[in-house]
Amino acid sequence: MRAKRMATPPLLATAVLLCVSACATTASAGQVPTTEPASPPAPVDPIAAWVDERMSRLTIEQKAASLLMLHAPGTDPAPLRAYVDAGVSGLILMGDNVPPGPSELAALTAAVQADPEAPVLIGIDEEGGEVQRLPWDAAASAAGLRSAPAAASRDAFALRAATLAQAGVSVNFGIVADITADPESFISGRVLGTDPAGGAERVAAAVSGEHGAVLSTLKHFPGHGAAPGDSHSSVPTAPLTLDEWRAGPAVPFGAGIGAGAELVMTGHLAYPSIDPAPASLSPAWHRILREELGFDGVVVTDDMLMLQHNDLPEYADPGENAVRAVAAGSDLLLYVLPADPSEFGISVDGLVASIVGAVHAGRISEDRLDDAVERVLTLRRSLVA
Repeated sequence: MRAKRMATPPLLATAVLLCVSACATTASAGQVPTTEPASPPAPVDPIAAWVDERMSRLTIEQKAASLLMLHAPGTDPAPLRAYVDAGVSGLILMGDNVPPGPSELAALTAAVQADPEAPVLIGIDEEGGEVQRLPWDAAASAAGLRSAPAAASRDAFALRAATLAQAGVSVNFGIVADITADPESFISGRVLGTDPAGGAERVAAAVSGEHGAVLSTLKHFPGHGAAPGDSHSSVPTAPLTLDEWRAGPAVPFGAGIGAGAELVMTGHLAYPSIDPAPASLSPAWHRILREELGFDGVVVTDDMLMLQHNDLPEYADPGENAVRAVAAGSDLLLYVLPADPSEFGISVDGLVASIVGAVHAGRISEDRLDDAVERVLTLRRSLVA
């Protein structure tokens, strides 16, 4: 029940009025009352605002398609442009896409663009040395950089990034954050460091060198050097515990993330003490990447066809592989496809249907799908912001 309001006695009312009048006179004659300034409105992030607006117009099928980054062989831009028109967010160029010179490559990359508000991501594996797609890339490779001061890695990747940017390539899958001192390791010739500290120093320097020219990618998370074997044809296994990983392979990845790398590529690598599944399909590893290493960018898988190439029955279904990767936390699924993808049971429509079906079935939450799409769209929009 509300309390009754009591009447003010006449004498008290008069006293109050006199006090108010006197106080007002004193204030006007002396100091001017001050008021707290209004808080300025929170600044609007133009990229986030654009992403929100674009997201509001996408169907679930379009969202699923935007998680794909595909390859079509050859220097004819038409097959690549067809993937873009189908709604994919990225293209990966391999050696068979590279024409004789940089001007021809720039023409090809320009021909596949369709959305000036969100350019399609064009990626390439340009490490230098053992993995080099551009014959005219003159920058130093890991073979020389891992024994040189970190500044040499910065300079080499700055030169490499400028070469890529001039040809219209926006994403370099070129910074190998794996470490190993074993000369027999599959990844040995490509690492920037043989120990955690050396690798960290050079990986961070490489990211710094690429900054502002191309988007940097760290690979192959959580670390191929500790996992003997070739992930192109098997699922290499690392014997490390989580604490051993934190003290070793994690260090260069943490340094590269701290330096501002925009993407991290997960490997088809298993660390059974953490998760028996390959990292590309592992919720545990995606959580560690986000929560322990603080990575907030785009997680891209290594080529998803590699899982099928290992002939293990649990990875024979490309649609199931795609669903597991997205559900685990991947934002962008990479496929190096032949001219006829049906050779491996793959099509854009089929992959989209698998992801959409998993959302409807509750295997992939709508929040997880939207989070992945938002990250990818943010990256694309950053190319024009």
